[in-house]
Amino acid sequence: MTEPARSPEVRKQHAVKRLEEDIDAWVSTSSADGTPYLMPLSFLWDGETLLFSTAASNPTSLNLQATGRAHVALDHTRDVVIFTATVETLRAEELPPGAADAFAAKIGFDPRDAGALYLYFRFTPETLQSWREANELTGRTLMRDGTWLV
Repeated sequence: MTEPARSPEVRKQHAVKRLEEDIDAWVSTSSADGTPYLMPLSFLWDGETLLFSTAASNPTSLNLQATGRAHVALDHTRDVVIFTATVETLRAEELPPGAADAFAAKIGFDPRDAGALYLYFRFTPETLQSWREANELTGRTLMRDGTWLV
């Protein structure tokens, strides 16, 4: 039995909770020639943007550096939070004070200590959607042009 549709306000609360509490997300990118790539990455949410980090040489990193865009999914397929984002590439020394420490504390891994070069990526959500079942498809867009609609 399908539960009643949640209000947009409840869905926003759910999305924010996922951003605050989840550690990993599915990050979808594409190369400059359109080749898709999907990878799970850990992140830190600061209330407006998400901070990810990955090895500078892997396909996700190369795609993010080339295109500056990504599509991200959180939670389960039956209760999804999905968004598109613009992406800024940063080195550890370019991060705001304390950001790299906060990232390492949440994730349990410090990219600054890795043997290979790791870059950081600041994702700014543009469009965010959240839905559980087909009865929530109407009104699933909770953010447009980087602004919450609810």
